[in-house]
Amino acid sequence: MVFSRIRDLREDKDWTQEYVAEQLGIKQTTYSKYELGKINVPAEMFMKLADLYGVSVDYLMGRTDRR
Repeated sequence: MVFSRIRDLREDKDWTQEYVAEQLGIKQTTYSKYELGKINVPAEMFMKLADLYGVSVDYLMGRTDRR
């Protein structure tokens, strides 16, 4: 669920993985693995993603559908 939400949010903004990774201070390959569900998103990264996309951490984690 997490991986599809962060991908959808990025695509909604027409941002590249490279752009998002740069904003988060990580490599593009790491961000790609988050979107593919290949690695778990660390707790601190959830907060950065929520701030970047303007949504709640609960939304990113699939605990609510309310952004």
